[in-house]
Amino acid sequence: MSGDWRDEVQLRLEDFIDTFVVRGARQIEVYDAIRRELEVLRAAYDRDRDPAEDDAVEEPSNNWPESQT
Repeated sequence: MSGDWRDEVQLRLEDFIDTFVVRGARQIEVYDAIRRELEVLRAAYDRDRDPAEDDAVEEPSNNWPESQT
């Protein structure tokens, strides 16, 4: 496999960044925001590499009296 997917990542990132710059953000601010979000995503990945494998959370029932009014 060649680096084709990396080329696509670069093009999509450029387009993504441009959408915010066109709206008035400074390019360096967008870079910083992306960097912060990547750190959050990496930390979440380190905590739970595959959250889809987690057990489903049971939702509380709406069968309480005040919900019927």
